[in-house]
Amino acid sequence: MALPLHPDRSFGAFLFDMDGTVLNSIAVAERVWTAWALRHNVDVEGLLAIVHGRKATETITRLGLSGIDPAEEARLLTLAEIADVAGVEPIAGAIDFLNTLPRDRWAIVTSAPRDLAAVRLKAAGIPWPPLLITGKDVQNGKPAPDCFLLAAKTLGQPIEECLVFEDAPAGIEAAEAAGAAVAVISATHKAVLPTRHPSIVNYEGLVADVTSSGSLRLTRTQD
Repeated sequence: MALPLHPDRSFGAFLFDMDGTVLNSIAVAERVWTAWALRHNVDVEGLLAIVHGRKATETITRLGLSGIDPAEEARLLTLAEIADVAGVEPIAGAIDFLNTLPRDRWAIVTSAPRDLAAVRLKAAGIPWPPLLITGKDVQNGKPAPDCFLLAAKTLGQPIEECLVFEDAPAGIEAAEAAGAAVAVISATHKAVLPTRHPSIVNYEGLVADVTSSGSLRLTRTQD
């Protein structure tokens, strides 16, 4: 059973990962990365286990392949992902939930490049965020905390008063390192993700109420 989402806390802002958190792009990512892995003699299953939530350049660099330029390979992968939006769809309830949030109190924080993020958000019908932090905006990608720290600073909110919605281990680790609270979205998980953080499948029935002090508090209208 999903745990309650921080019922005794209120927050200054919500920070959302993109892929797997507000939209489902797993089919596209796995098609593109599988094709890349086969071209480069890389174990497909092992690669797919580590790509989610990380910058492509950092993933490729970690493989230690000889004779390739990680930046160029990442550029080609991004172009392939931009050209393929088949199956990209919103996580259930995400659109309605995001549309209810105060515009100055949320951001999308993704490892994807801005052009790819724009294509996927449009394909899924996700409202354009008031703030979009991408992998290009920070030197160190997830699991480093840089992206979430930058989002909180830009929104003018202490990171300790932010709630990060994430689905991937790299993103959860980044949020923990930043000092934020975490809520795990499990809609795209094939197996239970071991985590100490509260988890929900999707955003259906999730409501963000603005308190008298102006902070955000989460409630559920249904189980």
